[in-house]
Amino acid sequence: MNNAQKSRLLDKGFRYLGIGITILCLLVLAIFVGFVIYMGIERLSWDFLISLPSRFAEQSGIYTAWIGTVWVLVFTTIISFPLGVGAGIYLEEYGKKSRLATFLEINIANLAGVPSIIYGLLGLEVFVRMMKMGNSILAGSLTLALLILPIIIVSTRESLRAVPSTVRDASNALGASKWQTIWHQILPASFGGILTGVILALSRAVGETAPLIVVGALAYVPFAPAGPLDEFTVLPIQIFNWVSRPQEEFLINAAAAIIVLLLITFAMNGIAVYLRNKWQRKVNW
Repeated sequence: MNNAQKSRLLDKGFRYLGIGITILCLLVLAIFVGFVIYMGIERLSWDFLISLPSRFAEQSGIYTAWIGTVWVLVFTTIISFPLGVGAGIYLEEYGKKSRLATFLEINIANLAGVPSIIYGLLGLEVFVRMMKMGNSILAGSLTLALLILPIIIVSTRESLRAVPSTVRDASNALGASKWQTIWHQILPASFGGILTGVILALSRAVGETAPLIVVGALAYVPFAPAGPLDEFTVLPIQIFNWVSRPQEEFLINAAAAIIVLLLITFAMNGIAVYLRNKWQRKVNW
């Protein structure tokens, strides 16, 4: 067997190995999701969605948890979207190539991989203690915004880089200023990728538990929050609280809450895929 035949054999083996690992991962995921649906689908009802938490499993619901999740998600979006996209545009379009820029770029990329508990500790010290926000929705949202900011900045920069330089050159040749080129040409062309990155980052924020526990999100809240400074809980914390109890009925409640959380996550990812495909069809270079 010559070298060419060995290379083709290795390529074929690697392809089959990759396919096998992918199928195995999908199978494990399907088993997990199927088991959760099997356990929790009967508990899932309208009453379960609008009931307050209770020490009796059959009377307990996720009303305060999903309302808190929506509050946190909305404020996290309001805080992180303009900051992350603005920082990405500045670093990519206006930032000069220097040692400082390289240093910032490396640190932003590294921040995307920092464990979420570190952001929780930062949020506890800065927002809860120093700024005296307490265990509020605003403190939790600011902490989650810090968590996903590096992801939004990186995805924004990658989307801007994907726009061909000929678009910039053509706009500049027609006499447009740098901002006019960015606003009228670059952003519309890259907005699908930017929006996809933002939604996927928010999908991660929806499932985060550790940083919110650190900043003081409660496991039991007997009322739905009505403002950004109210105490709150979210679905992942409610699930964590139920699965830590020994009674089987609370495990069934946790499975039903996981189904709701999965539906929210799948819906957000579906919206991201739809928007990306929609914007790609609009852009013809």
